[in-house]
Amino acid sequence: MLTVGLTGNIGAGKSTVAELLVARGAHLVDADKVAREVVEPGAPAYQPLIDRFGTGILDADGRIDRPKLAEVAFQGPESVADLNAIVHPAIGITMIEGKDAHAGTDGIVVMDIPLLKEFHKEFLALDAVIVVDVSPEVRLERLTTHRGMTEEDVRARMAAQPTRAERLEGADFVIDNSGDADHLAREVDRVWTALLAMPHPDLAPVEAPPAG
Repeated sequence: MLTVGLTGNIGAGKSTVAELLVARGAHLVDADKVAREVVEPGAPAYQPLIDRFGTGILDADGRIDRPKLAEVAFQGPESVADLNAIVHPAIGITMIEGKDAHAGTDGIVVMDIPLLKEFHKEFLALDAVIVVDVSPEVRLERLTTHRGMTEEDVRARMAAQPTRAERLEGADFVIDNSGDADHLAREVDRVWTALLAMPHPDLAPVEAPPAG
């Protein structure tokens, strides 16, 4: 198994790249999806969040209402710390379980992590990191044109994320998504070919049959 981190700033097209990698045979573990799953009824973070923040965070169906949770949890540093202490370990464990489902195989597992940091590399034992790269100007144009976001909102979100230079500094592979769909497909093919050529650390070597 080869474990690869995938990241990129808002508007870079990371989700599209993830889909293209899956189409080529990758197994995807999506941090955003996992974050939604761990707060579902019966999931690891569900009851601890209710115990800490009360039943007021629930909607009419008994599910955690994320805006209500945010309203309560982001009132101060102590409550934010409590929220993180409940949710982050649950997300981490679930992501590791998703990854370990492919242990001992020749599969490539892509861990889609929007805010990938150095500790993720160690915690998830990433073998490589892919950064989807687009200039801030192009991302601004795409987000305002295609997603209908305001320029003020886009710039605020960009300011809250790592800079382009910080992203690229931690990259083993860079996918340029500044062109059209065909260009992106070629970029993904280039990186996918390189990933296939990498050694899979936990894959036992095939022993040669005995002579004779």
